[in-house]
Amino acid sequence: MSRNSIAHGIVQGIVLAALALASACRLDARDDYLGDKDPPHFGLGHAPSAAEIAAEDIDVSPDGAGLPAGSGTPEQGAQVYAASCAVCHGASGEGKPPAYPQLVGGPRGNVDFASDFAIPRTIGNYWPYATTVFGYIRRAMPLTAPGSLTADQVYAVTAYLLNREGLIAPGTVIDARTLPAVKMPARGRFVPDDRRGSIGGRRVR
Repeated sequence: MSRNSIAHGIVQGIVLAALALASACRLDARDDYLGDKDPPHFGLGHAPSAAEIAAEDIDVSPDGAGLPAGSGTPEQGAQVYAASCAVCHGASGEGKPPAYPQLVGGPRGNVDFASDFAIPRTIGNYWPYATTVFGYIRRAMPLTAPGSLTADQVYAVTAYLLNREGLIAPGTVIDARTLPAVKMPARGRFVPDDRRGSIGGRRVR
């Protein structure tokens, strides 16, 4: 056999192998049995019911949009706090750092939190809106059973914490109407941020 014949055979083999590989990649590029055709559906999950959507749609805006029906007072909230919150946050809201933060009793006034990370950020000196206190407790607390408190219980424990911080008087009924009206001391320390600097000024970064 001549050298030309051997070389030609090698080239042919290389070309055929390359074509076979390309064909295999073309068939397997998407799926072994579907090829390039997507199925009309994958048969996973189901259309959520109105009740399922309502159970997830629990966000609360600063202006109170999304607050549910219900109400509570600081006195009622003291009982809820003792039963569901004190084990982590302490009997008086003093917290158990570093795992469980202090909730009440932090320094007030023009506090420079950036100067010392250890300064406690409490409801009375750091939270800008009372409604978001409610929203956070409703979604995330208690830690071992988030979402287990009723709306009345969340209103009550929110009222208890606001009262402990001196922001509402004893006996105040907190509900969807009165909670947004609570003026938080730290509200002026926060500015809107649209990530372009056009809202909030140059301090936004």
